[in-house]
Amino acid sequence: MNRILKSRTFKTTVIAAAVVGVAGVAQARDQVRIVGSSTVYPFASYVAEEFGATTEYPTPVIESTGSGGGLRLFCNGVGDDTPDITNASRRMKPSEFERCEENGVTDITEAFVGYDGIAFAQSSENDAMPVTREQLFLALAAQVPVDGELVDNPYSQWSDIDSSLPDREIAVYGPPTTSGTRDAFEELVMEAASEDMDAYDEAYTDIRSDGAYIDAGENDNLIVQRLAENKDAFGIFGYSFLEENSDSLIGSSIDGVKPTPEAIGSGEYPVSRSLFFYVKNQHAEDVPPMYEYANMFMSEQMIGDMGYLKGIGLIPAPQDLREEARTAVESKEQLELADLK
Repeated sequence: MNRILKSRTFKTTVIAAAVVGVAGVAQARDQVRIVGSSTVYPFASYVAEEFGATTEYPTPVIESTGSGGGLRLFCNGVGDDTPDITNASRRMKPSEFERCEENGVTDITEAFVGYDGIAFAQSSENDAMPVTREQLFLALAAQVPVDGELVDNPYSQWSDIDSSLPDREIAVYGPPTTSGTRDAFEELVMEAASEDMDAYDEAYTDIRSDGAYIDAGENDNLIVQRLAENKDAFGIFGYSFLEENSDSLIGSSIDGVKPTPEAIGSGEYPVSRSLFFYVKNQHAEDVPPMYEYANMFMSEQMIGDMGYLKGIGLIPAPQDLREEARTAVESKEQLELADLK
């Protein structure tokens, strides 16, 4: 499956470079253009290829730009030079919605796809290393408390943090600041851990920049490759990539809970998040297949308990939530700023 995802990345990037439109001019076309989250990318790619194979329309163009990067492109305006749909591994922020409105993107439908967990994983050639969110925070925070004072992070080995952890260099490959995975990690790990530490006046999310945390870009497959090369390193990425590479990677339990579909879907796994895509309804007239693609994505065949996407790592939402989300897309329900607050 990994090879398939790599080939999709190459193919869609090449296609995307060849289909730049005229700025600000809406032109009728039959190919949907999609940007956004690297975590949602494998699921969107699967749907896109199925859509291209089973309908009269060409396979949609998808670029993996990260959640933040995709929403910036999506909110740039309405017209042929802007995407029709953006994927996100977190919910749209109120500030992003307001930017959309400022640029004339005033009719958006939110599609809730299902769940994913953020995996903290390493080469399966190592023994499993259970961690807590506090240990992850102390390994990756830019400043940590030492003797009651905040200092630049002095820890270079995991065993420096806790003697129960292995004597291995702290080296973590992770997503950039434009990534929804990075946003979710900061919220669910960094904020959650720092809130319980007296040394911080407020939630602290600054990641160290001294080389212990390595920005590996938006393509989670590259992190997987790095872990094959560096057996001492860890990676931060969506659970679906751990699922697809379970023969070579092993995930850590966090706060005593292993990353499993059941634990992620129930919320027991502490680093779980929701996945979305957003539809620019103002493009409907000029991009006829846009809703057909969106409805296929939201179908039981794709996101249901026995759906195809479950087989590549998506954690399905409960049936009532799936039906509610599907209805929102089918009825082109308009997202409001109040929904995001």
